[in-house]
Amino acid sequence: MAIDDFLCSNNLRLDQQLKFTAQIDKMTGVLRRTLLLDESRRENDAEHSWHIAVMALYFKEYCVAPVNVERAVKMCLVHDLIEIYAGDTFAYDPVGNKDKAERETAAADKLFAQLPQEQGSELRALWEEFDAMQTNDAKYAACMDRLQPFLHNTLTKGHTWIGTGTCRANVEKRMAVIREFMPEVYKWVVKNIDNAIEQGWLKA
Repeated sequence: MAIDDFLCSNNLRLDQQLKFTAQIDKMTGVLRRTLLLDESRRENDAEHSWHIAVMALYFKEYCVAPVNVERAVKMCLVHDLIEIYAGDTFAYDPVGNKDKAERETAAADKLFAQLPQEQGSELRALWEEFDAMQTNDAKYAACMDRLQPFLHNTLTKGHTWIGTGTCRANVEKRMAVIREFMPEVYKWVVKNIDNAIEQGWLKA
């Protein structure tokens, strides 16, 4: 990124915001394991975040508790920003997940400090709330974060599951928040897990 070409505005706050905007363009270069549905390539973090933010606009009716959709959408949009520095950690990678929290905390320290203080603090608080997954809004955003790649796997012949030898128990654990917070959707999840095992995409 040619950040050296940035022309200052003589307004420190505006410069911070513009440089942060340029910095988060790096999300387009962070590749995930999930395939695009046309199977042409892997999706990137920016595409994933956009996708689940849009999803959050219309799945609210299946939640068992009230949610603030606007806050959930914000969480969807910022939840992977730290991967600009920390990289993507595959959900079913036991080795990568060992130091995930430390890598992501260090990345958050570096990233959110680049914004004006109150804006950086707001985005970091949303990221931390999403990660803790304790509030209704965070649970809803987490449901979207898990539902989207699951759907992609069902429509790409279990691409990521097959490639990593994923088993049913791991997927069920990952989807537990949907079972708790969106049980009607979870019924569909179970049907697809059963089908994935029948097709040989998931280990029983």
